[in-house]
Amino acid sequence: MLYPVPGIRLGTTAAGIRKKDRRDLVVIECAPGTQAAATFTQNRFCAAPITVARAHLAKSAPRALLINTGFANAGTGEPGIEDARACCTALASQLGCGAAEILPFSTGVIGERLPRERIVAGLPSCLASLNQNGWAEAAHGIMTTDTLPKGSSRQVKIGSRTVTVTGIAKGAGMIRPDMATMLAFVATDAAVAPPALQACVSAAVNQSFNRITVDGDTSTNDACVLLASGATGNPVIDQAGGEAYTVLLGTITEVFMELAQAIVRDAEGATKFITIEVKGGRTESDCLAVAYTIAHSPLVKTAFFASDPNWGRILAAIGRAPIARLDVAKVAIYLNELCVVRHGAPDAGYTEAKGFTVMRLPEIRIGVELGAGTASTRVWTSDLSHDYVRINAEYRS
Repeated sequence: MLYPVPGIRLGTTAAGIRKKDRRDLVVIECAPGTQAAATFTQNRFCAAPITVARAHLAKSAPRALLINTGFANAGTGEPGIEDARACCTALASQLGCGAAEILPFSTGVIGERLPRERIVAGLPSCLASLNQNGWAEAAHGIMTTDTLPKGSSRQVKIGSRTVTVTGIAKGAGMIRPDMATMLAFVATDAAVAPPALQACVSAAVNQSFNRITVDGDTSTNDACVLLASGATGNPVIDQAGGEAYTVLLGTITEVFMELAQAIVRDAEGATKFITIEVKGGRTESDCLAVAYTIAHSPLVKTAFFASDPNWGRILAAIGRAPIARLDVAKVAIYLNELCVVRHGAPDAGYTEAKGFTVMRLPEIRIGVELGAGTASTRVWTSDLSHDYVRINAEYRS
């Protein structure tokens, strides 16, 4: 169940942006006074809507978010910026607010102009469907190659008030966020000041969307937006720290993590959900380097698709991870609870039969012990199948 968030309404329509009769346009309306914080892609070819959204967010709090699928409006130069601004202006005129109070987001094919006339024509239908219970429809409306909508919702007590956190996300391919995921929109009715809200979204992203990868490709359009309507009427959370902030951050992080894991579970062509836990590193960055080297290895990922316990591929990935020092004699590797490698060599109790038993499971944990310190981290990824190649080979057809 996706709980409604007082102060936030969502409208979705099929505007025919790329495909007929497909939900592809979403408006998220924010009550006056709603605060927003966001993280955006670090890809240098960031999409036009990201450039515009970042500029608008720096000027004022948003009255609405405008999201389209079908076309990413990335790699489109100055005309793409003009298209994004024109769509913002059109929505602003219908909501009676300034264009800078609209945050645009797009996802889809890179390098093609937005059919902005179709987007503008679809706005009245979107606005007519605005509803506090519109989260599920909106989750459908932001999908591209996703096979299912992704949503998460929690309620928690902060003081005497019940606070709601609800969010949706999309993404299945071109997933290796560098601070966000493909697209994620999360809202709460808690009252939160902008600095605390930004601290909250940054901390939650680093434990969720910044810990997933499907194919190692950071999108041009990645964005994660956190809205706080303040409708619950709690005392304003005005800084990071303190009991109220900690409770809210924990709840938001739970929602972010559920959405992030849903993206990996729905990865293009995926048959396995893989958790990579690296412990005993000198630093967290060393642990992340090892985890992502394993997660991005096509040889590791295809072995998991085949249910082949070819642990040598994991060993090789650890050995080439870009970290300054590695004592191979201290390395241990696990598949779930099965020790495969101990002290840098095959474990005496390991057998291929035991390895096959683990590798046939739909969810598998790769555990790595580096024996160099106390740092640790966790990353989620998927296998690499025939269908991943087919889906991406046929993406524009």
